[in-house]
This record gives sequence, structure tokens and C-alpha cells, in this order.
Amino acid sequence: MKGFYTILLLIASNIFMTLAWYGHLKTDGAKKTTWWVLVVAILVSWGIAFFEYVLQVPANKIGFKGNGGPFSLIQLKVIQEVLSLLVFMGFTLFAFKEETFKWNHLVAFGLIVVAVYLVFKK
Repeated sequence: MKGFYTILLLIASNIFMTLAWYGHLKTDGAKKTTWWVLVVAILVSWGIAFFEYVLQVPANKIGFKGNGGPFSLIQLKVIQEVLSLLVFMGFTLFAFKEETFKWNHLVAFGLIVVAVYLVFKK
């Protein structure tokens, strides 16, 4: 169950991370780069990122082998990266409909899946 909870927390964490990093690009002020628009975007992003950390830190604590979890540190990082890309792809398809995924994006993602396979190979 620790592996399941770890992945669930990492997915939720990545949703907050993606919103913090890219959500402001869909706001009314996205095309403006005045200093106050940037400051507001940064502060709002930090506020959202707080919840990312609230989920990310327990996910790593629960999932890490050194704490009785099922994953090595390297496995945790690779899982995190794959989940980050999956969440990002979903966010892009939902929020940025004008963006399109091309064959090279899919091949790059496939290579990351190969990396996951290799990290878990004994």
C-alpha cells in the first residue's frame, strides 16, 4: 500500500506543481510582463507550490526504502518525472488546446518510459 499511496501523493503533488509553473500562462495577464504582474504570478505560484510540497514530502518519506517504503531514491525520482510529464500532458491537452504533441514529443516520452523500465530492472 505504501507504493500506492506514494504514487497517489506524487500525482496530486504534480497537479499543484503544474498549476504553479504554468497556470499563470492562461490568465488575463499572461501576455503582460510588467514587474507587478510578474510579482503577483510569482507569489501566487509560491502559494500553489506550498501544496505541492505538502504532498511531495510525505510521498517521498512514505515511498523511500530507507523509511520502509518500496522505492529507492533513484526509482522515486524517475517515477516523479514520469508522473510530472503525464500530468503536464493532460494539463496541456486540457488548458492549452492550441498546443499539439508531435511525433518527437511522443518518442521522447517513450524513452522516459524505457528509463523507468531500466531503473526497475534488477
